Amino acid sequence: MYCLEVNGDFACFTRPEMKVERVSYDVMTPSSARAVFESILWKPAIRWHIDKIEVLKPIRWVSIRRNEVGAVISVRNAQEAMNKGTGCLGLNIEDERQQRGGLFLRDVTYRIHAHFELQPNAGENNPSAKFLDMFERRVEKGQCVNQPYLGCREFACDFRLVDSAQLQTDPVAETRDLGWMLYDMDYSNATDPQPRFFRAALQDGVLRVPAWSSEEVRG
Repeated sequence: MYCLEVNGDFACFTRPEMKVERVSYDVMTPSSARAVFESILWKPAIRWHIDKIEVLKPIRWVSIRRNEVGAVISVRNAQEAMNKGTGCLGLNIEDERQQRGGLFLRDVTYRIHAHFELQPNAGENNPSAKFLDMFERRVEKGQCVNQPYLGCREFACDFRLVDSAQLQTDPVAETRDLGWMLYDMDYSNATDPQPRFFRAALQDGVLRVPAWSSEEVRG
């Protein structure tokens, strides 16, 4: 098991039930935590699993209005460009700009505890020790595939590897029911991925994440 400490000025773990305005969950979601580990080391042969998330700073909110693009490039235009070998796939930001409000988290710090498992298609030439060495080497040097972020790409975060046996900062002394939280997307059917949720609860500043295959995780 590895433990990463991540921190940032802002974070937004968007609730999927909010259709227009962005509203964050109170705490980092397992899928966002997994993305942090994958940004440091991602390989088709391994799958990261989040065990628990510790909240190290009080949950604080900030309301911000910002500009967003309100459209995406159409699939038809993309297909025509692929078939013809030419085409316009750009969007005019001035025409598609929308101003939306958002309720975000601010000044956040988390400790993420995770482990990985080899996938069935990993093969015999992919021992776990190899990936362990790769992850430790990359995280110690601050290397990453892409910049880790907290929910939204514009909310970049810093990260460092910590020894879970020698933790110095205790989680916040807060206990609350967080309601149903997005766990991750189920890609069993690649053409129609489905969200899966679990009943989240913060206990003395710790969000414990059930196993993906447990009865607590529902579609």
